[in-house]
Amino acid sequence: MSTTEFRSATWRKSTYSGSGGNCVEVADLVGVHAVRDSKRPDAAELRFSPAEWGAFLRAVKGLGSGF
Repeated sequence: MSTTEFRSATWRKSTYSGSGGNCVEVADLVGVHAVRDSKRPDAAELRFSPAEWGAFLRAVKGLGSGF
């Protein structure tokens, strides 16, 4: 997928994001999940396969509320 396709994707922030502006945004596309810095939407995004994204989510959920 091209960077242009990611820029036109629907990006979302966590409902846990406050108003401080230090957020990441996530976009789900066919076969890939992307993460970008909400302050720099024109910068490159990180791309993850469904397997990588699933492993990340399982690891984060395993942390519980230890943030």
